[in-house]
Amino acid sequence: MNQNRLLKNPYYRTLTRKMILIVILVSFTPLILVSGIILDQFRKSYYEKIHAHLKELVLKHKQNIDGFLNEKLADIRFLARSYGGENLSNESFLQERLAALQQEFGPVFVDMGFVNEQGHQVAYAGPFKLAKAHYADAEWFKEAIKSQYYISDVFLGLRDLPHFIVAVRKSWQGQQWLLRATIDIEAFNKLVENIHIGETGFAFILNNKGEFQTKPLLEILPGRDLYMDFLIAKSQSENKILTVDRKDETNKENIYVAAFLKNGEWLLVYQQAIGDAFSDLKRAQTIAVIIFLLGGLGIITTAFLLSRRMVSRIAQADREKEMMNQQVIETGKLATIGELAAGIAHEINNPVAIMVEEAGWIEDLLEEEEFQPSANLSEFQRALQQIRTQGKRCKEITHKLLSFARKTDSRVQDVQLNDLIEEVVGLSTQRAKYANVTIRTNLENDLPSLRLSHTEIQQVLLNLINNALDAMEKRGGTINIASQRENENIVLEVADDGPGIPNANLARIFDPFFTTKPVGKGTGLGLSICYGIIKKIGGEIDVQSTLEVGTTFRIRLPLDKTS
Repeated sequence: MNQNRLLKNPYYRTLTRKMILIVILVSFTPLILVSGIILDQFRKSYYEKIHAHLKELVLKHKQNIDGFLNEKLADIRFLARSYGGENLSNESFLQERLAALQQEFGPVFVDMGFVNEQGHQVAYAGPFKLAKAHYADAEWFKEAIKSQYYISDVFLGLRDLPHFIVAVRKSWQGQQWLLRATIDIEAFNKLVENIHIGETGFAFILNNKGEFQTKPLLEILPGRDLYMDFLIAKSQSENKILTVDRKDETNKENIYVAAFLKNGEWLLVYQQAIGDAFSDLKRAQTIAVIIFLLGGLGIITTAFLLSRRMVSRIAQADREKEMMNQQVIETGKLATIGELAAGIAHEINNPVAIMVEEAGWIEDLLEEEEFQPSANLSEFQRALQQIRTQGKRCKEITHKLLSFARKTDSRVQDVQLNDLIEEVVGLSTQRAKYANVTIRTNLENDLPSLRLSHTEIQQVLLNLINNALDAMEKRGGTINIASQRENENIVLEVADDGPGIPNANLARIFDPFFTTKPVGKGTGLGLSICYGIIKKIGGEIDVQSTLEVGTTFRIRLPLDKTS
C-alpha cells in the first residue's frame, strides 16, 4: 500500500480536512481581527487627516479673501480720509486716483465714483458711461449710506455685468457722500478658483440669500438645502469651520467644508466627492485587500501542504506501529519456537547420547576374540564409527539449538563479541554450504567484553549474514567477518563478494519496509531493525557497496558499553 492509497483512507481524509480547517481558522482569525482593527484605525485617522487638511485649506483661503476685501476697503478709506470733497468731486482728480490704484494693484479696481446722499453720482472715473448715474433706488446704495464702510453683494447693476461695490461714507458740505469703487469680479473669482484639489474639488461663495457671489467651477451643482443649513447655523458657527458629509441630488456622496466671510454675510463653501477626497485611502485599502488575499492564499496552500505532510507522517507512524506490533508478535513466536526447540533438543539429546554410548559398547565387544574371525568385522567397525560420528554431530546441533533458545530474551549482559560471532557462524554454516558460500572469520584476540543484549546483537549478525546468503544463493561466493578494536570502538565488518547494491537503493536500505526481494520473501524490516538496535546502544552502522564487486557492512560499538 503506497502513501497516496493510505491517505485515501476515510479516517486520514477526515483528519486532513480537520487539520486544514484548524490551521486556516487559527491563522485567519488573528489576521482578520488585526487587519480589521488596523484598517479601521487607519481609516478613521485618514478621515480626520483629510477633514483637518480641508479645514486648514478653507481657513487659509477665508483669511486670504477677507484680507483681499479688507485691503481694497482700506484703499478706498485712505482716499476718503486723505482728500476732501472738492477733490473727490473732480472727475480729473478721481481719474488720476483710479489710475494710481490700477498701477499699484493691477485691474482690480474697475472704476470709481463720488455719490451724494440723494444717489446722484457727481464724479466718475472708469471705462463705462456712468458719469450721471443715479443710485437712489439701488439696494447697495441704501445699505451703504447707512454704514461707515460697506461691501456689497455681487450684482449686475447698470452695466449689466456681475460686480460688487466697496464704499466709504464721508461728510462734506453738511451732507453724507459715498466714495465707491467697483472690484473686478474676475480677479476676485481667481481667489476662489485657486481652491481646487483632485478632480472634483472646487469652491464658491454664497450670500445670505443663497445666491452665488462667484462662478462655480462645475456647471451642475447639488441642491442648496445644505448651504441654507450652513447659513441658518451662522449665529452659532460664524467663526468656525463647518464640515459635513452628505449625498447630493444625484445620490453622490460629497464632503462639504464651509466658512463665513465678510462678517458672516458671505459663505465660502468647498465641495469634493468623497471618492475623490479619499482616493488614496481606497488605494491603500485595495493594496491591503490584495496583500490579504495573497497572504490568505499562502495560508491555505501552507495549511493544505502541511496538513497532508503531517497526516502522511501520522499514517506512516501508524503503519510502522502496526508492523512493529506484528514484529512483537513474531518475536513472541520466536521465543515460543526457542522454548519448543529447547524442549525438542533436550529430548533428542538423551537418546542420541545413549546411541553414542551403545555404539562404543558394541565397538568394545567387537574387540573380543570370538568376533575377530568375522568377515564383516571391518564393516561393523566402519558403521559403528559412522554412528559415533553422526551422534556427536547431532549432539553439537542440539547443543547449538539449546544455546540459541536460552538467549532469546533481550536482557543486558556481558558479551564476548568473538564468541557470539563463532556461534552465529556455526548456526549459518549449513545454509551457507547449500548456497555454495564460504564463511570466513578474521577476529582480533582479547577484545574487551561489551555489556549488551546477546539476543539483539545475535539478531543483527544473523540478518546481515542471511542477507548476504540471499544475495549470493544463485552464484555462490565468500562472506568475510572481521572484528577489531579501533580507538574507543570495537568494529565489526560483514563483507561479501556478491552482486552489490545499486546506488539508488543505498540511501533507503535502512528505511522500514524497503525491500528489493520478491513479494513474500521479505518484509523490509531486517536492516531497519538492525539500524534501530545499533543506534539504541549508541553505535553506528554504515554500508559501502559496488555493483558486481560486493557489499560491506561496518558496525562500530562504543567501548563505554564495556562491562
